[in-house]
Amino acid sequence: MKLKKMLIATLCLLAFAAQGFADDIELAKKSTLNKILERKELRIGLDPGYQPFEMTDKKGNIVGFDIDIAKLLAKSLGVKLTIVNTDFDGIIPALLTDKFDIILSGMTITQSRNTQINFPEPYIVVGQAIILNKRLKDTVHSYKDLNDPKYTVASRIGTTGEMATKRMIPKAKYKSFDKEADGAMDVVNGQADAFVYDLPFGVVFMAQHGEGKAILLDEPFTYEPLGMGIRKGDPDFLNFLNNFVRQIKADGTYDRLHHKWISSTKWFKNM
Repeated sequence: MKLKKMLIATLCLLAFAAQGFADDIELAKKSTLNKILERKELRIGLDPGYQPFEMTDKKGNIVGFDIDIAKLLAKSLGVKLTIVNTDFDGIIPALLTDKFDIILSGMTITQSRNTQINFPEPYIVVGQAIILNKRLKDTVHSYKDLNDPKYTVASRIGTTGEMATKRMIPKAKYKSFDKEADGAMDVVNGQADAFVYDLPFGVVFMAQHGEGKAILLDEPFTYEPLGMGIRKGDPDFLNFLNNFVRQIKADGTYDRLHHKWISSTKWFKNM
């Protein structure tokens, strides 16, 4: 009797395992990774207005740190790369409706975004910095000094710069912009006291437009991990992207890209 019960239990366990294996196969077939390989095309969604991550050069080509990562990703998959130009404020809905396969657009990983989409591990970490009107050089030394109704602080709408401003500088008057360059120029032109945005953009803007006209408070006051966004329920694709990020960080590729786009300013002449 005991032997019979053990046999039944074993058969039930094998049946359960077989069902789980079948479910895994079906899940793999539905993976975005599998669809990319079948299509022989990787579709990347981005908004090309965020220097030095994605931007348009003098020839009309979209270039930058994220673009080079996208090219490497397509090469690793053996497929062609297609860039899908998408406004940042609608980029998550566009991903969810299958307009493209990955968001690769300088997107900060936040808990709110993570409830809608998944992220592999960050491919770079940045933070919010402040472009300051030069008349405040001796008055404002950190974001805390801007937390006053007499100051007007700007950022780009729908970004973590806006979130940080509203959360950490709530007493200041807030001014939103559709594009980060417009907000930063508002400070240069004296229409706003400060512009809050990611440090790499601040470095680039100051080199191109801000010298002698504004001040960069270049010590980040937030932790901003940037990641690729993908649709939920796709462990195979998430696993692939995690391994891709680890590989480029380990083999020196990431360091070369960081020097090319973040540390160096040689690319300015082509913009």
